[in-house]
Amino acid sequence: MFRSSGRRRRAGALGVLLATTALSGLVAPVANATPPGIPSKATAQSELNALTVAGEGSMDGYSRDRFPHWSTVSGACNTRETVLKRDGTNVVVDGSCAATSGRWYSPYDGATWTAASDVDIDHVVPLAEAWRSGASSWTDSKRESFANDLSRPQLIAVTDNVNQAKGDQDPASWQPPVSTYDCTYSKMWIRVKHHWGLRLQSAEKSALQSMLNTCSS
Repeated sequence: MFRSSGRRRRAGALGVLLATTALSGLVAPVANATPPGIPSKATAQSELNALTVAGEGSMDGYSRDRFPHWSTVSGACNTRETVLKRDGTNVVVDGSCAATSGRWYSPYDGATWTAASDVDIDHVVPLAEAWRSGASSWTDSKRESFANDLSRPQLIAVTDNVNQAKGDQDPASWQPPVSTYDCTYSKMWIRVKHHWGLRLQSAEKSALQSMLNTCSS
């Protein structure tokens, strides 16, 4: 698979953001919620060292349907709606738990949105990446738990087109357009892979190490 350079990747994503900003009129950034379970630099380093390095697995049999989401969390609220409320500011929902107003700051690209339709809930470790890294052998029930994991930093509200640009890429080929988020992103990725016992590739580990090295704590 072709992997673009980090510089081109970041520049391209920022170009999309600037074009989107000009069309939609972004508002000033607000504080963003922090997904739970982000480890310290020292803990993330230990967890990275413990991960198994192996070649990328096959995509045979993969389907997003093998990772059922979004699951009901409470009442009428599913996982997506729960993360929108967690990561947003002044979020108002209707009787079906759909967000009707609020503000969402996307740490990947530094954009703030006032419509939930402009926000995706990113699986930090993408579902297809998980499949290639060991989840292909899991039960669908375990894959559902992974895809709806609210206890670890696996889910985060971000700009929709940035999430779509990321796709199923690992940190060897995609990192957040805002490079100052590299530290946090690497710690989130490492924690999720470590908790769920997923493998990683050599290039992925090298990229994560470089990102983790930017952390002060």
